[in-house]
Amino acid sequence: MRIVVQRVKNASVTVDNKEYDNIGRGLLLFVGIEKNDSINDIEFVANKILQLRMFPDDNNKMDKSILDINGEILSISQFTLASNLKKGRRPDFSNAKSPKEAELLYKAFNSVLKKKTKLKEGVFGAMMNIQSINDGPVTFIIEKKEL
Repeated sequence: MRIVVQRVKNASVTVDNKEYDNIGRGLLLFVGIEKNDSINDIEFVANKILQLRMFPDDNNKMDKSILDINGEILSISQFTLASNLKKGRRPDFSNAKSPKEAELLYKAFNSVLKKKTKLKEGVFGAMMNIQSINDGPVTFIIEKKEL
């Protein structure tokens, strides 16, 4: 799994020129599911995100999690995060999980998040437009293989 986590003031997702969903203060997640990912990875990575201290406390130190601030999460599936750019000029997507399997893992990931916080999500496999105001900016990349 490769997930880009952005602290946002707000974010929204548009599908077919209509706003599909939006959040206020919280996290925007771009979620890439890779071939070697399994259901066993989902809960660990989701809990890592839920407990990640990336919001400021009263001293402006990153010491609060999404749970601490009662924030929202917008989760967007993004298979391009599973790409390999080492050779040539065209991205290689052979490391991406098949769409059917990736959707199952993406939904399982969102289900874990939804149990503990307010979660909104995009449409798996759809062309989406994402708008956000990055707060900070604060952006982290979480890769399962590094955890």
